[in-house]
Amino acid sequence: MREKSAPAEIHYRIGAPASGHFPGRHRSRRGDSGFEFRGHASLLDAPDPRRLDLHASLRDPFGNWAVRVYSQRKAVPVAVVADLSASMGFAAAGESSGSSKLGVVADFVDSLAWSAWRSGDSFGFVGCDDTVRHDLLLPQSRARGAAGELGTVLRALQPRGRSAAGLAEAWRWLPQRRSLVFLLSDFHLPLDDVSRLLLTLSTHELVPVVLWDRREFALSAEHGLAQVADPETGRQRLVWWRPALREQWRAEQARRHDELLALFGRQRLRPLFNDGGFDADAVTRHFHA
Repeated sequence: MREKSAPAEIHYRIGAPASGHFPGRHRSRRGDSGFEFRGHASLLDAPDPRRLDLHASLRDPFGNWAVRVYSQRKAVPVAVVADLSASMGFAAAGESSGSSKLGVVADFVDSLAWSAWRSGDSFGFVGCDDTVRHDLLLPQSRARGAAGELGTVLRALQPRGRSAAGLAEAWRWLPQRRSLVFLLSDFHLPLDDVSRLLLTLSTHELVPVVLWDRREFALSAEHGLAQVADPETGRQRLVWWRPALREQWRAEQARRHDELLALFGRQRLRPLFNDGGFDADAVTRHFHA
């Protein structure tokens, strides 16, 4: 039987020093047995004569013995907060499930859970539509197969929630200490709701991931009647698809893009826009650009 290949790895990092207790890959200002020089301390405060610094001791005006102090690398909690409302179920006809929004969410979860385990970090998942989806809730775990079949479940999910109101309560299921949180949504929400949502997650290092589908703002036909539907309200209508309307939809997409950029900028956040399939390298470049 052929062994399943590992997901693509994401190489992420955090801006502030890690503050956890478990060893990991991220820089911190804690610990005594690491390899990154942090400064000097008195031999009484750090009683380890192996790290005695004679030069620093001779320069001390009070004659104290100085000891080099080093920081350990620590682990951080990593979590995904995902919008699972009906609009996230959009998939253009004829496209693979991996290119749909939920397909991208599933691939993202698989890759990030694997990457967190490789880094020694814990991983958790909170999915929301009208409320927090307790059936899809994954508490923080360091187990190798923590995500388990979650990706498979997400690919097969038929979202029916009429809103993403549950996102406002997602913070309750996240770790209390500062974590790296990826917020996955198409952000087809009123801007005021998006702003309030970002505030509820402001205690964490937040990465908004905007998931759009190219077909959301365009149709394949050049002209003619087309039936469009709002997946969250279920309303449908016929429109006469013509060049002027096509340009209007494109202008609306550009306007929404600029509005979200401005909103994220006010919160000092760098969003990641995704309008195709999942690309682990693109997520890595987001952290190292």
